[in-house]
Amino acid sequence: VPRASHRYEESWREQQQRQRRRRRGRARARTEALLHTLKRSRRVKANDRERNRMHHLNAALDALRSVLPTFPDDTKLTKIETLRFAYNYIWALAETLRLA
Repeated sequence: VPRASHRYEESWREQQQRQRRRRRGRARARTEALLHTLKRSRRVKANDRERNRMHHLNAALDALRSVLPTFPDDTKLTKIETLRFAYNYIWALAETLRLA
């Protein structure tokens, strides 16, 4: 005589398998037009995220440039120049403190 919990476990597994089959079936039923729309919307969202990421990065670099000692008539430092200059400036300040 099978135990009640064993029967429950079996029926639960069967339900899970049926749901998986249903999900797979639905995914295959999508039309080409719907897939194209989904891909386009994902790409638009990814582009928005990347645009926001770059805006935040550029704002952070501008804030870093504003605290670095430069002459007003100098041209704007590139991203890599800004990072290298900041690294060297921090190193020089640390050396000054170490030697003082």
